Amino acid sequence: MIEMFHYEFMRNALMAAILVSIACGIVGTFVVIRRIVFISGGITHAAFGGIGMGFFLGINPVLTAIPFSLLSALGIGMISRRVNMSEDSAIGMLWTVGMALGILFIGLTPGYAPDLFSYLFGSILTVSNTDIIIMLILDIIILTTVIYFFKEFQAISFDEEFAEITGVPARLLYFLLLCLVALSIIVLIRVVGVILVIALLTIPTVIARQFTNQLKRIITYSSLFAVLFTVLGLWLSYEFDLPSGATIVLVLAALFFIISAVKSIMLRRRS
Repeated sequence: MIEMFHYEFMRNALMAAILVSIACGIVGTFVVIRRIVFISGGITHAAFGGIGMGFFLGINPVLTAIPFSLLSALGIGMISRRVNMSEDSAIGMLWTVGMALGILFIGLTPGYAPDLFSYLFGSILTVSNTDIIIMLILDIIILTTVIYFFKEFQAISFDEEFAEITGVPARLLYFLLLCLVALSIIVLIRVVGVILVIALLTIPTVIARQFTNQLKRIITYSSLFAVLFTVLGLWLSYEFDLPSGATIVLVLAALFFIISAVKSIMLRRRS
């Protein structure tokens, strides 16, 4: 396994796996507890509009996906709260608009977009040094924000109405949380792609909740599980020439089912 890290692209992939795990461990915890997985899916697919714009303008699609994701996150939050429209309708509208814009930009781009497949389904083996720098900056922003507002995020995650009564600016923090989700999605896209982002954002947290209900421990366990099994999925994809994003997600899913089965058997024996 150590031999594969002799190559620069594998070292970049390992660094990307670690940075991705930090993002999905932290933000994924709030996504699962706050039950905004569907919102995360809407932001993810809306970000495809930014990816298409990147191809059209001839610049790094990750950079153009950042403002698209942030605007989509804020748009979903504002439309669902200030306009007479349900949250799932707002998500569905921005989801399809983002995808349509992405398809339009790609259609207008001369020639063929060879890297498009990697943005849809992920390709951790093609992560560049520029991507690593972007991921690192976004991770620092996510980590710093969550540390600073941890108590407030904890309050709105479990009981937003009570938090607002006690003086916590719940709506503002909700929008901020959506922005963090958007940034974490940008980090994840290069690894697992638009199609599989939700899996990596949720599965590590779901696994962590099998062991603890304490928020800080869930974040820690989620990040550790994500690091360990993202690297395992990376190694399997390298050894058996498999799609990296899909392999990582399937490894995490297999771990969840194994842990759930073992826990169920243990509970039956105790009873």
